[in-house]
Amino acid sequence: MWQANHVKAKLEIAHPGLVVEIVGMTTEGDRNKHSPLSQMGGKGVFVKELESALIEGRADIAVHSMKDVPAQLPADLQISAICEREDPRDALVCTKFNSFSALPAGARIGSSSLRRRLQLKQARADLLYQDLRGNVGTRINKLDEGLFDGIILAAAGLKRLGLAERITESISTAVSIPAAGQGAVGIECSANNVDVIALLQAINHVDSFECVSCEREISTGLGANCNLPIAAYAELDKGQMSLATYISDADGKHSLRLSANGERQEGIEMARNLIEKLLSQGARELISTHS
Repeated sequence: MWQANHVKAKLEIAHPGLVVEIVGMTTEGDRNKHSPLSQMGGKGVFVKELESALIEGRADIAVHSMKDVPAQLPADLQISAICEREDPRDALVCTKFNSFSALPAGARIGSSSLRRRLQLKQARADLLYQDLRGNVGTRINKLDEGLFDGIILAAAGLKRLGLAERITESISTAVSIPAAGQGAVGIECSANNVDVIALLQAINHVDSFECVSCEREISTGLGANCNLPIAAYAELDKGQMSLATYISDADGKHSLRLSANGERQEGIEMARNLIEKLLSQGARELISTHS
């Protein structure tokens, strides 16, 4: 709802007189707090019902956290705008220790993301990584009740909910590469609705759109769905783009981590070159272990 209200406000400011109505919905991902996301079909369970509303004409736009959006969209739908990205990093929330490195061996770390757990395990194999579901408040309550010694959440979500003070440490992207689109809010609509697309251009943040597009190119090229431990993160700095990728098998025994740098306008080409390198080094075999 924060995301929906954020987009509503931006659109109404950009287009005086425009009235944006929020159509509240819950998805299977919201309702089912117990099954692991990988068993439910990945994070796409958070967007499928919203996309049905677009296809059936019950809504003009759908607002998503871009890290939850599958690489492949339904026919005739597209991401038409991405708002300026918030902090894309993963964050440690902890009550007893002041950093990830300060956690004692055997500490229980909760996260819903296999991508996060496997990358952090490469840095700290001595910690115990456990699945953790629920909304942000539920997860923090479980930490505060002592069920975990630390939990890993998206820094962006905590900041947007006014919980930045709960962030113990923002984890470097060199340690944990974010999911494609993490920290970005995107707006999906019909590819044929030119009037809506025109309205959305006023709130599109070009840098964020380009970076997230390159990240999603990686996911698309690998045929990835959202329950695979695949990461892709692009950054722009003075016309230069850097792109980092990570992919692993289900247990973290075999993984690949590659990066590239180049001119901004070469971003999509860089992503495609990285896909070729990943595939040549066995990425397809890693993906097949999840099928």
